[in-house]
Amino acid sequence: MSSIDCILPESVGRLSAIFAGGGRISILAHTHPDGDALGSTGALVSYLKEKRGADALAIFSDAAPASLSFLCNGGDFIFADSDPQAALQRISHSDVIILLDCNGFSRTEQLNGPLCESKAVKVLIDHHIDPERDFFDLVFSTEDISSTCELLFYILLEMDDIKGDARKLPSACARSLMAGMTTDTNNFANSVYPSTLRMASALLEAGVDRDSLLDELYHRYRENRVRVMGFLQNEGMSITDKGVAYIIADKAVLKRFDVKEGETESLVNVPLAIKKVRMSIFLKEENGLFRVSIRSKKGTSAQKLAVKYFHGGGHENAAGGKLFYPGDIPSPADAGAFLERITNEYFG
Repeated sequence: MSSIDCILPESVGRLSAIFAGGGRISILAHTHPDGDALGSTGALVSYLKEKRGADALAIFSDAAPASLSFLCNGGDFIFADSDPQAALQRISHSDVIILLDCNGFSRTEQLNGPLCESKAVKVLIDHHIDPERDFFDLVFSTEDISSTCELLFYILLEMDDIKGDARKLPSACARSLMAGMTTDTNNFANSVYPSTLRMASALLEAGVDRDSLLDELYHRYRENRVRVMGFLQNEGMSITDKGVAYIIADKAVLKRFDVKEGETESLVNVPLAIKKVRMSIFLKEENGLFRVSIRSKKGTSAQKLAVKYFHGGGHENAAGGKLFYPGDIPSPADAGAFLERITNEYFG
């Protein structure tokens, strides 16, 4: 079965009619936005404004990481953490709400209530498991695809003003789609399908400068990021007898290296290079909780671990969640022991 079989002609027709209906279109994604969330929302805003003349804006609960801020240029983004009134007002006056890269409004956290209460037409475009279909008027959902950016790419190709020709996509739209797909595949290291490579080829033919994009994505970090990544791999990584590597970045480490949002992104992937490691877990401390990222090799489920122990979910080999203190653990100091216990239990 093709990974894009969920893109039915009648569904694309309904979406096109929604786009043509006029009014305010607001596009959202999950909190703590990553490249796929920012890329897909930015791409859709670009398409709607340039090809449809629509009043379209993207709204996020919190700011983009500095390393991905180049995807937010143009003034078409509202961030609720810096301008909550603008975000709430836009939602309340929206005629259409499109949610990307998460399976339901709860992943927007503080915007969840206003979004659920809105009477706007609601559309979901996502590649995670268990989409909350009952909350939406139209749903495009499949797990068998690299990213939301890839799913959106194939949806846009079916539009009458694109007609299967990626060269007709606005340049900013094409670049954002390539960026989101690149980050969600860890630069083609995982979750790559035949359709993913076809997408990449089409966008290159459309004129996307992949070299400059990779430079923006991976060669513009602060020195602090390199130093904290090295420190955590050398001083902060443990490997259990079950083949689980875990790294804990507590507040002391984050303060010592002045770590900014997004600067530990991709660290969770690094331990998987070790032959005996079948799962990698990264914990980053915030107020009252750790944000949890989990990656695993084929045959080991990161998603099931996230659901069972971390109030989370995701994909089979890439998942996440949260670890609360007090609650799940008494204090941050207990995180390591907790990880040892639950992974030993999980792997028997």
